[in-house]
Parts: sequence; C-alpha cells; structure tokens
Amino acid sequence: MAEAIARAQFEGHDEDLFFGSAGVAAFDGAHPSREAVEALDSIGITLEGRSKALTPEMIKKADLILCMTEAHLATSEQMVEGDDDSLTKIHLLEADGESVPDPIGMGLEAYLTLAAHLQEVIPPRIESLLAPA
Repeated sequence: MAEAIARAQFEGHDEDLFFGSAGVAAFDGAHPSREAVEALDSIGITLEGRSKALTPEMIKKADLILCMTEAHLATSEQMVEGDDDSLTKIHLLEADGESVPDPIGMGLEAYLTLAAHLQEVIPPRIESLLAPA
C-alpha cells in the first residue's frame, strides 16, 4: 500500500523517483490482500504487483528504506549489519519513532485507516529525508 500511495503522491514531481516495496516477512509472488486492494481503490489508487521479500541487495541499491515497525527496522538493519552506508538509509516511516500498526487480519476498516494515514505521512517523511543537508 505504501508504495502505491507514494507513487500517486509523487506523480508529476520533477525528481526522478522510483518507489518499490518489499517486506521483511513477505513471500515472493503473493497477491495483495483483498482489503489492501479495496482500501486503495477507495482513494482512487490501483494496487498492482505482487509481494517481494526484502534483500540486502535491495537495501544497498536504495536511497531510502522506510519501515512501518521497530521490528521491521531491526530486521532490515541486521541484513546489512556492518555496512554503514546502507544502515544510514533505513528509517522508521513515522518521524516521531512510533510504529505504524500492521493491519493484517484486522479487516477492511484497519486498511482504510492505514491508507489515510499513509497518505498523510509519506510525502513529508520522504521529502524531509531526501532533502539536501
């Protein structure tokens, strides 16, 4: 969901931005949940693609990795332990350090709430982390 929302939010910006999504516990090729598809459809975004498992290579190639939870952050950091350049790319999605609850198994309402929240927090978080120092 975050990838689709980020793409929609940054569509038409001057920067050449590529957005991808991968999970620390994802299985390659799984279909998105019905709730995720419906939640994004409700805000006019089509969810395409299938899940991908996060790899150390993905982290190394990325400019920025945003994690929903502390557990996701810790797992991502472990994948590139000792690689200081890669470690500096990994951040929590929430600037205040709070985790974003994963809606798996919580029904459509939780996905709708998450979609609205992601629309609110993704643009300023990406802009602040990618802004020149």
